[in-house]
Amino acid sequence: MIKLVTLSALFLVQAAIAQTKAEKLDSLFIAVEKDSSFNGNVLIAEKGKVIYERSVGYADFKTKEKLKSNSVFELASVTKQFTAMGIVLLQKQGKLSYDDPISKYLPELSMYNDITIKNLLIHTGGLPDYMELMSQEENNDDFATNQTIIDLFVKLKPAVLFKPDEKHEYSNTGYALLATIIERASKQSYGDYLQENIFKPLKMKDTRVYRRWYKPERIQNITHGHIYSDSLKQFIFPDDMGKKYYTVYLDGIVGDGMVNSTASDLLLWDRALYTNKLVNEKDKELIFSSYTTKDKLPTNYGFGWGISSSEIYGKVASHSGGWSGYVTYIARYLDRDYTIILLQNVSSRKTKIPQKQVKNILFGTLYKADRKKVEKVAGTYKNEKGDERELFLDQGKLYVRLNPESKIELIPIAENKFLADGYQPEVFYEFVADNNKIAKYIVTQPQLSVRKEAIKIK
Repeated sequence: MIKLVTLSALFLVQAAIAQTKAEKLDSLFIAVEKDSSFNGNVLIAEKGKVIYERSVGYADFKTKEKLKSNSVFELASVTKQFTAMGIVLLQKQGKLSYDDPISKYLPELSMYNDITIKNLLIHTGGLPDYMELMSQEENNDDFATNQTIIDLFVKLKPAVLFKPDEKHEYSNTGYALLATIIERASKQSYGDYLQENIFKPLKMKDTRVYRRWYKPERIQNITHGHIYSDSLKQFIFPDDMGKKYYTVYLDGIVGDGMVNSTASDLLLWDRALYTNKLVNEKDKELIFSSYTTKDKLPTNYGFGWGISSSEIYGKVASHSGGWSGYVTYIARYLDRDYTIILLQNVSSRKTKIPQKQVKNILFGTLYKADRKKVEKVAGTYKNEKGDERELFLDQGKLYVRLNPESKIELIPIAENKFLADGYQPEVFYEFVADNNKIAKYIVTQPQLSVRKEAIKIK
């Protein structure tokens, strides 16, 4: 009987914690809806169970059609994880190797024979951006396709930005070429291959490769991407700008974008990646590893996923996207099994991806710092080399100024301890008081065994 009571009490405590998270998330999304910084669908899950879901705003601003939980969004660069998975599956099927030169499948690009498929997967190939090259071309009367990119590289033979593996530079060109490699290795269209090998097996019934202007279809619950026109002072569709508007003209290109999906389908995708439905543990180790350059510099990128490791949050695989009025984000906290899915169909100066706030709510890292204590922390500090660093408050938040143009927010995680937002590996600032006055800070980067001090001088 005592055991039953204990289990019941534990359940009530867990339910209370889950409710508290849901309430905090609800307050957050009520706020971002009110300030017009978020228009889209949010889905937050813990160990696969949805703990928060909400639709905020409109699927179509012109008709005032509201978003629904099954609304379909263009994923933009979140597509890259599906392109990468297509390559992994073809490797498992024996139809290609990660170390194959891309010229094996794209013989037209034999001048880039030292670039491998793996280079494209992890953005270490050095190919220039195809959009930059196309912007220099005058003829864009027809839709551009993946073949247009290949033809343009054959015509211009642009030099690489760096030799393979020398650097890491995010490349849409690489992922567009990977889509063509999928087609040539599988002898299927990119969309058909993903549908047959990923979306259908995982029962992602509302997910597909869709190019709305290049090859329009009638799709149930499809949203419209909206961009804000400063001249018209309203949201418009990209095609309102004309056929030569770049996101319309480039609508025939797949691989770096063009997968469309729903929040619930993306949760199915997330759950499948914890199983062996598509790939085994060895494959997942490759997909979710951060690779390095020749100089052993971290890329913080795997196969179609950004990869980070954190003392507080554990290992995280994530990706964002922005294209044609869509702003998207997915994060998988692999050690704690949290999933964050944020899909927006509005792009404006106000638009934000509130992943940091969501993350801090989930992990309980929103430490309520006393404003007066934070004010005492602000000031100028000098390190042992004589270099000075300014810490200052801006709208209640603490920042460290790196140079006149850049600053980093310091997020409170405990009394007198702050996390430098966005740094990998993580950087912590801990403040030391003497006679109730802040005397110095200690900066640590545990993963690199870094420890530095700076004395407060004013």
